[in-house]
Amino acid sequence: MPRPEQTTLVNQVFDRIFDLLVSGEIPLGGVVNEAALAERFCVSRGPVREAVKQFQGRGLVIKEPYLKARVVELSVSDMIEIFQLREAVEGMSVRLATLNMSDAELDELVADFSQPRPDSAEVLDVHVRIAEGSGNARIRALLCDELYYLLRLYRARSGDMPGRRENAYAEHWQILRAMKTRDADLAESLMRAHILRATKSLQELLAKETTALAAIAKGDAR
Repeated sequence: MPRPEQTTLVNQVFDRIFDLLVSGEIPLGGVVNEAALAERFCVSRGPVREAVKQFQGRGLVIKEPYLKARVVELSVSDMIEIFQLREAVEGMSVRLATLNMSDAELDELVADFSQPRPDSAEVLDVHVRIAEGSGNARIRALLCDELYYLLRLYRARSGDMPGRRENAYAEHWQILRAMKTRDADLAESLMRAHILRATKSLQELLAKETTALAAIAKGDAR
């Protein structure tokens, strides 16, 4: 069994690697070089290896026998299916949270959302807090555990489109206002529309990247 301090170090390395994924420094499909990361973080290979195993367990990194570990790169169809799942599940999540959260819990959520923080953490925190407030253990497990890091990674990418982060912030406020007035129908409708816009934003981004890569490949072939 790993020592507590070793577990803490692995968690720290995990978080630092994930920051590199979210920022795009290690791109989707990119190699996760354990030796280079260990040198960068001034740690031994052990904690990095354990952190990479955690990424594998969460479906963020794939590592075939005798091949280097790589960040998962979902197809467009995979991405659409995941976001369609989000639209349905998070729509129900916010409906239940609107009905089940206490006034004090809603006030705390609004107050916490009002505090300045990094965009990626801010956006994700709202969805997680709503899932936690839904009172549905299966919804919470799906959104806060099983899909948490994968969704966060692709949510960060959908926010790369110009103006998307600002729009998402405004959309979250609309959702929170609906929750405060206990309008479950409106809250669900706003959440579904919010995720649908995020899906379209990510599709547009992936389409632009595909076009750019095709242009580069065409230029190299000449």
